[in-house]
Amino acid sequence: MPYKQINDLPDSVKNNLPKHAQEIFQAAFNNAEEEYGEEERAFRVAWSAVKRDYEKGDDGHWHKKRE
Repeated sequence: MPYKQINDLPDSVKNNLPKHAQEIFQAAFNNAEEEYGEEERAFRVAWSAVKRDYEKGDDGHWHKKRE
């Protein structure tokens, strides 16, 4: 099921990722789910997309990677 709004994302995403990372997750998930038709695979693709630009810091929070 595609996520129409950021507020529709799972709590694990909404409560842990900054807004921009949530937008990345939503777009990647929706595209992957449409392409592959598999929710589990779409989650893997979405998290991979987030991890290209963000990383979890020592403080346990997600931060944008430095360029």
